[in-house]
Amino acid sequence: MKSVMIVFNQANTERVEYMLDKLGIRGFTFFEQVQGRGSVDGQPHRGTHTWPEMNSVVITVVEDDKLDVLLETIHKLDLRNEEVGVRAFVWNIEQTV
Repeated sequence: MKSVMIVFNQANTERVEYMLDKLGIRGFTFFEQVQGRGSVDGQPHRGTHTWPEMNSVVITVVEDDKLDVLLETIHKLDLRNEEVGVRAFVWNIEQTV
């Protein structure tokens, strides 16, 4: 199994939830009002007067066979509006209880 952390501009919230539903990914944890800045050329998302935008994060655990299609779908979402931005980070899950 893999854990996937998806970081995205709040403007993409409905799209991310729709994507998870369409891919049959039911379980996730959702964090709102997340601050940060992209590592390459992203603008700060701080919820301030100067940098008013905010991010959200979804963490989900998927079977290995769903990973590639999930990452491909996330990449397509990013290409739709690169200025808004969405990123995914993956790590192995060795055990769950």
